Amino acid sequence: MSSMKSSLRLGWLRKMAWRDFKASAGKLSLFMVSIILGVAAIVSIQSFGETLKDNIALQSKALMGADFKIDSDHPLTEEARAIVDSLGGADAEEISFSSMALFPKNQATKLLQVRGISNGFPFYGKLETQPESATEDFQEKQGALLDATVMLQLDVQVGDTIKIGEVKLPVLGGVEALPGSNAVFSAIAPPVVIPYPFIEKTGLVQLGSRIDYEFYFEAPDQDMELLDQAIDNRLDEADADLDTHTSTSERLGRRYENFGKFLNLVGFIALLLGCVGIASATTIYIKDKLKSVAILKCLGASRKQAFLIYLIQIGVLGLVGGILGTIAGLLLQQLFPILLEGLLPVDVALKLSWPVIFLGIFIGAFMSVLFALYPLLSTLQVSPLQTLRVSASDNQQSSKTAIAVSFAILTFVFLFAFWLLEDWKYAASFLGGILVVFSILGGIARAFMRMLRKYFPESWSFTSRQSLRNLFRPQNQTVVLILAIGVGSFLISTLYFTKDILLAQANLDSEANQANMILLDVQKDQMTEVAQTLSSNELPPLDQIPIVTMRVQSINGRDNADLKKDTTVHINRWILNHEFRTTYRDSLIASEVLQAGTFTGNLIEEAEVVPISVSNNFAEDAKVGVGDRVTFNVQGRLLETEIGSIRTVDWSRMQLNFSIVFPAGVLERAPQFGVITTQVPDAKTSAAIQQVLVKAFPNISILDLRQVLSVVEELLTKISYIINFMAFFSILIGIIVLLGAVRTSKFQRIRESVLLRTMGAKSKQILRIQGLEYLYLGLLGTLSGILLSLLGSLLLAYFAFDTAFVPSAIPFLVLLPGITALVLAIGLSNSRSVIKSSPLEVLRKEGV
Repeated sequence: MSSMKSSLRLGWLRKMAWRDFKASAGKLSLFMVSIILGVAAIVSIQSFGETLKDNIALQSKALMGADFKIDSDHPLTEEARAIVDSLGGADAEEISFSSMALFPKNQATKLLQVRGISNGFPFYGKLETQPESATEDFQEKQGALLDATVMLQLDVQVGDTIKIGEVKLPVLGGVEALPGSNAVFSAIAPPVVIPYPFIEKTGLVQLGSRIDYEFYFEAPDQDMELLDQAIDNRLDEADADLDTHTSTSERLGRRYENFGKFLNLVGFIALLLGCVGIASATTIYIKDKLKSVAILKCLGASRKQAFLIYLIQIGVLGLVGGILGTIAGLLLQQLFPILLEGLLPVDVALKLSWPVIFLGIFIGAFMSVLFALYPLLSTLQVSPLQTLRVSASDNQQSSKTAIAVSFAILTFVFLFAFWLLEDWKYAASFLGGILVVFSILGGIARAFMRMLRKYFPESWSFTSRQSLRNLFRPQNQTVVLILAIGVGSFLISTLYFTKDILLAQANLDSEANQANMILLDVQKDQMTEVAQTLSSNELPPLDQIPIVTMRVQSINGRDNADLKKDTTVHINRWILNHEFRTTYRDSLIASEVLQAGTFTGNLIEEAEVVPISVSNNFAEDAKVGVGDRVTFNVQGRLLETEIGSIRTVDWSRMQLNFSIVFPAGVLERAPQFGVITTQVPDAKTSAAIQQVLVKAFPNISILDLRQVLSVVEELLTKISYIINFMAFFSILIGIIVLLGAVRTSKFQRIRESVLLRTMGAKSKQILRIQGLEYLYLGLLGTLSGILLSLLGSLLLAYFAFDTAFVPSAIPFLVLLPGITALVLAIGLSNSRSVIKSSPLEVLRKEGV
């Protein structure tokens, strides 16, 4: 019997909720759109991220071309070779390095990644070439496969010759896809594939050359986890590395997962912005319904029933918004492969992710109810007496209720951010950042209203005064609109400013002493001749930097091998495995700041222990400080050193920086090679000098930093496309919130406009009043968001990047007038129904 009563009560509540909602659906319908867009942003990113992760896992073998590989940056040691032999020997081998190539047909030069590959590779995936026959023919016909884009850029045809070091080979085809290639690095040094035996014939495997030796294995039945446990530590001790197809997919997945996390936060902010609109709309909506609630209570409805009627309305609204938003997000993810073209490591086959679908629906319903909860609770305070008189003071919520609801909202935001970022510190920082931005924008709006009241311009015209009064009238939307406009403007502006910071870090000045070309792998006996060649071509040899390679032999008396075996040692493995390229000089350079100790520039007398300077990241990873001892193996000779100073190095600058710097007077006799830098004025001069140098010194690699900068800029532009696309949701939701707030406020302000018209106000005056009001809102909201973003970016540039930057003018020239004009247009369109109709007609139509 009780269940029947409960069912009847629930049915009655649903009917009442539906009847009441039908009469005023327009007041909340636009805010459902903001929920739809916010959920769509989250679902599209989540769904695409899951799909990408699955695709990377499925195609991990094709990415590597093998089941696993063993690699080293030098010929395998006897221990490493024994491990390879114990696995039955490699099924394919590769030697790769970066080198300049010359095309005799047009004398063009290009920095390429030379890959000498033996027969059989790849075992998975496909080496795609044009023509297709070149994939099989290049080994037998002893030719080269050149990156297809380079062939187009340099007008290289099949049959033309390419010269790599001392070897000339015919180009047999263009490479369109190659397992093991890195898309970003390939943009700087595109691949050229040649038969494995020709590597030695090039004559480019010399001292200082950065050579990668890779041994590929086809073992489809091998358990990769067991293999890793069995030989990974042994290979580390033998100065080699194991890389399985599963570890490759995990590494790539983490890389793109981090990017996805950032985009998820952008989408989450968009969703939060929509929820702020829901809270505002519900506040005004419930205020309009207080008399209806009082009537229901006069008719016998309980406080709980009155509350549940409107809770059901908001919950269903959020549920529908979540469903529609989820569908929109699944459709939206179809655009991501297009927007991320050239950045993805695999071809993505999109699919449905049911956990993400359920997440989108849940988020829509839950967040709608959560953010509408505070105004909904006001229905519990309504008394039947309010059928006669509604007093705002009667419906004030207790401070305990406000604190409880606010705590619930903040807790959910933190937990959701923690779920996205998987780090409580980052989640807390995100929550803190959101609170700061929202608080500042809200504070600006409230401060602006207080200043208007205090310094109200009484001498202004009637329309100007009335437009200002509207900004602080009862039930105004000033705070909500400035939040909506400001947050969207803040996000877009931050993207532009951050891109400026990153590009400023890579910027190449046109000053005469700023190097923009680096000559690598210059042998010691070539240094003088190369410098003279530059001078004879009217180019200054700016820096001649000697480089000596060495490895860490021991730290504070403990041998390298012993440190690797000790699981209690927290020294980063790269310190023990890495072959360091060090230099010697007598002073610090512009990208370095002394952090601790004393920098020793010259060592006049021989010393048993040499004072060196290390970078702060080396000191941190090696767990050493000033006074600690490090012994280096300098190509067979042990050299005892003591850390005399620690430097903070700005690695983001486009110049040569070193983890380890020796004083002059120690390494001059050690086997070494060099780097020479110069400054070229333009692309034509750059091409000309490269031709001269490649012909005379084929072993030298030339890095034109202007080309690198263009690749960096192109990469940032591609990334900014997708970020801007997601930030667009915030702007769009801001517009929807704006539309909804304006539409909701319309029902509150119709009587005001009607009274003005009844008192004789002309249509132009009403238009001007509302036009000025929305002009103020648009300017204040957009300008606040842009300036807040500018301040944050300046602090980021100063503290995080230690650089000055010139901010982009786009937010000020495009965003500021664009968003302001949009706000103005929306506000004026709101007044058309009032202006074009008679006062009596408007009152009847709107039910005022």
